[in-house]
Amino acid sequence: MPRTSVTEYLSYFSRYQRDHACVFPRGYRTIRWSYGELLASAQRFATLLEDRGVGKGDRIMLWGANCGEWLAAFWGALLQGAVVVPMDRTAAPEFAARVYEQVGAKMLASSRGLALAKEDFSLHFEDFSSLPSSRWLTPAASSNDDAVQIVFTSGTTGEPKGVVITHANILANLEPIEREIQKYLRYERIFHPLRFLNLLPLSHVFGQFMAVFVPPLIGGTVLFQDSLNPREIIAAIRRERISVLVAVPRVMESLKQKLEQLQRQRRW
Repeated sequence: MPRTSVTEYLSYFSRYQRDHACVFPRGYRTIRWSYGELLASAQRFATLLEDRGVGKGDRIMLWGANCGEWLAAFWGALLQGAVVVPMDRTAAPEFAARVYEQVGAKMLASSRGLALAKEDFSLHFEDFSSLPSSRWLTPAASSNDDAVQIVFTSGTTGEPKGVVITHANILANLEPIEREIQKYLRYERIFHPLRFLNLLPLSHVFGQFMAVFVPPLIGGTVLFQDSLNPREIIAAIRRERISVLVAVPRVMESLKQKLEQLQRQRRW
């Protein structure tokens, strides 16, 4: 049957609960979360939202670095029927504050060091370990027309404007991918798990698709790193045995130039 809500894809988290869902830096450490841990963190975040009176249709802003807590907050918000407002971590505080006010957000979840002068309540990603224990929550009933998120984007001129993305918008892109993937799962088992090095911010839709939505379909692992230095990207690809690199053309061009340099130096 056709899906009616993006949250239905959380069934994949139970299927692959022991596989690594994401790998991300935290200071000098590297954190690895399984799908089971990511789902549990999302449920704990949803419990916090319910305790704070955040429910269906309410807006929460996510502002910070790509990390497991960002993913958990995103899915936890959807479990409560809340609407996510993703903000690029490099956004100016003044712009983030204007967006927060414009959408009438009730909460900010952010990396430490990113804060707004006015907010109803906030939680830093680094403090997710202090979230309350989760309890059984019935996922909020969502229809195709319900909003998942409001993404602020713009062209080369003008103030960014909010674009509402619904469950139907995401499902229209994701369901055909899901159907096609089924044809090749027997081959994927040979290489399981596929590893995605995602260098795009989760505030962008393509970065989201290749970190939030597509990897769970095959129990893939998403790796995040802060640096766009070609040498460090190449090192991560080797160290983590990356299968898929998610990046913009500019990054790919810099990698091409670095590889050509290494080849000339006979170091590749």
